[in-house]
Amino acid sequence: MTEVQLIEGCKREESFAQRLLYDRYVDGMYLLCLRYIPGTADAEEVLSDAFFKCFKNLHQFQYAGEGSMRAWLSKIVVNECLMFLRRKKQLIISIDEKPDLPVSDTAETALDKMQAGEVLKYIRELPAGYRTVLNLFVFEDMGHKEIAALLQISENTSKSQLFKARALLKQKMGRN
Repeated sequence: MTEVQLIEGCKREESFAQRLLYDRYVDGMYLLCLRYIPGTADAEEVLSDAFFKCFKNLHQFQYAGEGSMRAWLSKIVVNECLMFLRRKKQLIISIDEKPDLPVSDTAETALDKMQAGEVLKYIRELPAGYRTVLNLFVFEDMGHKEIAALLQISENTSKSQLFKARALLKQKMGRN
């Protein structure tokens, strides 16, 4: 079934199409949740909420070519993750502008040798503010201005959080 047929079936609320859409995207969206939400039970809850919101608002979706459904669903998942972190008061952004983390010279070499799962593990261990800004900047391809507006912080704070997140990741990776 093509993406267009799948979307049209979901818009008609056909359970078979909804199940296919869910099965097609659930693994990738779950991994996306895990980048923002470190607890698996919480990530599953957020994922469930995101798919519910997706099916509820599918009539608003505008197909823009292959992959547009994945992009739209990813945006819903990211927004649900951010709302979850805000509700749980876990999205704490430090406004300290002075990065003070030492970085290991072996971190770059360690990254080359790591599997994606290992990198994800380190990302999940970051403080929520660092993790969120890093994810938005690196994986969602947002600029600091956009991140600042989304998280209601200054651009400099976004830059500082990203710098600290990268430094802490390098430090952790250099140890292994």
